[in-house]
Amino acid sequence: MTTCIALIRGINVGRGNRVAMSDLRDLMIELGHTNVRTLLNSGNIVFQSKRPGVAVTAITAQELDRIVDENPLLHAVDDHARHLVAFVTHPRHLEVLRPMLEGSWTPDALAVTDRAAYLWCSTGILDSSLIKAFSRKAGATATTRNWATVLKLQAAAKEGT
Repeated sequence: MTTCIALIRGINVGRGNRVAMSDLRDLMIELGHTNVRTLLNSGNIVFQSKRPGVAVTAITAQELDRIVDENPLLHAVDDHARHLVAFVTHPRHLEVLRPMLEGSWTPDALAVTDRAAYLWCSTGILDSSLIKAFSRKAGATATTRNWATVLKLQAAAKEGT
């Protein structure tokens, strides 16, 4: 069994796409996954699977550890709620974002590694020109979580093993 983390894009954001986490857990169990746990109320699921990967962004706990360890923006971060990690279903989806690295986003910051993109929205997510441009460029290929949630997902994955 492999511990995985599923990040479902657009769940319980604002008033749309409302999904009860208990229903989501039940669905994952029906799909054959075990040790299913949800985190927060926004489509984050930690589970064990015989085959990692589902029709949403799914990563292994080991991949999440690597994404956390490789974060190149931690030196600039002073608020975990304004620091985002963008997860993609396949690393090729990051290629469209690389030209953004040539832009000047100060006081915000952007970094792209081979598995994730990292955004620092210094004045907040809602007013960030970086997140607006990033969202347009990435479209539905990426789903973001703030750094606090990423660390909680990492801890939850470790609890289940």
